[in-house]
Amino acid sequence: MKILNNVRLYRPFEKESPDDIFHIQIEGEKIKSIDKGLTKETGTHVIDYDQRVVSVGFNDSHMHLLRYGLMNKDIDLRVITSFEEMKTSVTNLHNEEKMKEHDWIVGRGLIDSQLADLDHVLTADDLEELGYKNPAFFLHDDGHECVVNHTALKILQQEPALLRDHEQFIETDDNGNWTGRFKDTAVHFIKFNFRQKSEEEVYEAVEDALFYLLSKGITSTHTDDLNFVGSYDRLWNAYLRLEKVGHLKIDVFLHHYIYNINDLRNFLRSTDKRTGDGSKRVKVGAIKIFLDGTQRLHTSALRQPYHDKPDTSGNLIYTQEELDDMVQTAHENGMQVAMHAIGDRAVEQAINALEKVDTSKLRHRIIHAQVLAPDLLERLQKVKPYLETQPGFIMEEYKQTVKWVGIDRERFCNPWNTVDKMGIPFTLSSDNPIGPLTPITGIFAAVNRTDTDGYPLNGGWIPEERLSIDASFRGYSQSAAELEFREHEKGRLKPGYQADLIILSDHPKEVEKGQLERIKVLETWSRGKQVFKEKENKALSDLFAKYSQSLHRK
Repeated sequence: MKILNNVRLYRPFEKESPDDIFHIQIEGEKIKSIDKGLTKETGTHVIDYDQRVVSVGFNDSHMHLLRYGLMNKDIDLRVITSFEEMKTSVTNLHNEEKMKEHDWIVGRGLIDSQLADLDHVLTADDLEELGYKNPAFFLHDDGHECVVNHTALKILQQEPALLRDHEQFIETDDNGNWTGRFKDTAVHFIKFNFRQKSEEEVYEAVEDALFYLLSKGITSTHTDDLNFVGSYDRLWNAYLRLEKVGHLKIDVFLHHYIYNINDLRNFLRSTDKRTGDGSKRVKVGAIKIFLDGTQRLHTSALRQPYHDKPDTSGNLIYTQEELDDMVQTAHENGMQVAMHAIGDRAVEQAINALEKVDTSKLRHRIIHAQVLAPDLLERLQKVKPYLETQPGFIMEEYKQTVKWVGIDRERFCNPWNTVDKMGIPFTLSSDNPIGPLTPITGIFAAVNRTDTDGYPLNGGWIPEERLSIDASFRGYSQSAAELEFREHEKGRLKPGYQADLIILSDHPKEVEKGQLERIKVLETWSRGKQVFKEKENKALSDLFAKYSQSLHRK
C-alpha cells in the first residue's frame, strides 16, 4: 500500500478548489480512497508531496509507437537542411562493404522543402548520387510520402499488386515513367511488404521508446504499428514479451491495418481475439482503414476542389460499397473500426458507412476529421462516432489551411469547441512521431489554438473553436478510456479506478492559458507503481530534450 499525502488534485469538471489538500491511498493497481486533509498514518509507505498536483495519467488514443522507436535507429532526416548533408549522413551510417545484398538504406523524417541546395523534390535520379547498389527508402516527415532509389524501383516494379491497387499514388513523369516517389497507400504497401521488422527489432524499438512516453505522463496508448512489421502475430508477441519481463509499463491497444476486405477476413480467420481481448497490458485495438490522404499532398478527399489546386479535390481510396462491406464485416465480428478521414468527402463516406451499423455498440472512430461542415456535424451528432483529433497539428498547419480549403471552408476546420458543445465524443491525441508526443503540448494547442510563440495573435486561429482546459484534459484521459470500454475503471482520479497518475509541477487552473506548456510531469504512476520520476531520471530527461529537437519539431 502507498499513500500520496499532502497533494492537491486536478480532476476535469470537478468543482473542488485548487487549494484543497488530499491524501490518496493506493492498494495494488487501484486507487482505494481519496480523502480530504492529511493522513494520520506514518511510515515509509506515506509519501509527502508538499502540495504538488496529482492528475490522471494521459491516454494517447492515436500514435505510432513502433515507428517512434525506430526513429532513433534509422537516419533522422528532420534535422537535415541540404542534400549534401543528407548524403554525408547516409555515408556515415551505412558502410556498403559491410551491408548485406538485400539490406535497405532507410531514413525517416524527410522534408524536401528544407533541402536548400535543391530546387525540386528528391527523385530516384537524385538518389543515384548516394552511390549505393542497395535499395534505399526515405520516408517523409508526415508518413504519407516516400522516395526510393532505382534499385528499390526495380524491386517494386515486379509487384503487380502495387500497380493494380495503388496506381493513383505512384508518381510518374511526363513520359509515364516512375519517378521514385510514392504517396499514401502506396507508401503503406512498400512498408508492409519490404520494410518488415523482426520480432526482436520490434521488441528493442518499443522498449527504447517507452521511457519517453512515461516521462510525458503517458500511461496508455493506442498504436498503429502493423505497416512496419507485416505480421500482427509478430507484433503481438513482441509486446507480450515486453509485458512478461516487466518492461511494458504502459497499457497498449494494438490496431490492425487493412487495405481490403480480404485482409480483414484473413485476420478474423487467424484469431478469435477481438477488440478489447488480450492480456492485462496488451489488447486488440481497432481495424484501421485509410479513406483518403493528406492535405499537404492534395490527396485528402474534399467535396469541392482545393482552393490552391482547383484541378483536384483529392482521392477517395474506396467506393462506398467497398467501405460499407469492410465496416459491416468488422462490426458483425466484434471489431471496432478506426477510419483515417481528413477531408469532408472522406468524413462523409465514413458517416455513410457508420449509419448502417450500431456505432454506439463498438464505439467506432473517425481519425482526424479536419475538414467538416454544418451538415456533417449534424450527422455526427446523431451517429456519435469518436473523433480522434490532433491539436498539435494546427501549430504549423493553421498557416496553410486557408490556402488548401479557402475562407468559407476554413471556418469548419478542426472545430473542436463546436464538436464538444454538440455532444460529439472526441479524444485528443498526438499521431506521434508525426505530431508532438507531449500531451501538455497538445492541450496547449487545443486551449489556445496558437503555436508556442503565441501566433496567430488576437486569440489564436478561429478562436471561437478553442477548447476549455477541462475538455482538453478529458480528451486525453477519460474519453480514450471510453474507446477501451473501461471508463468505469480507468481514465479518472476516483476510488476503485486504475491507479494511473501523474504528478504535475503546476495546477492547470492556476496557470495562464498561454503558459500551459510550461507545466511539467514530475512523476508518472502506472497501475499503482511509480514508473518515472524526474530527478531520478535527469540524465535520460536531458537525452529526451535533445531527442525531441529532431523528433518533435511540430
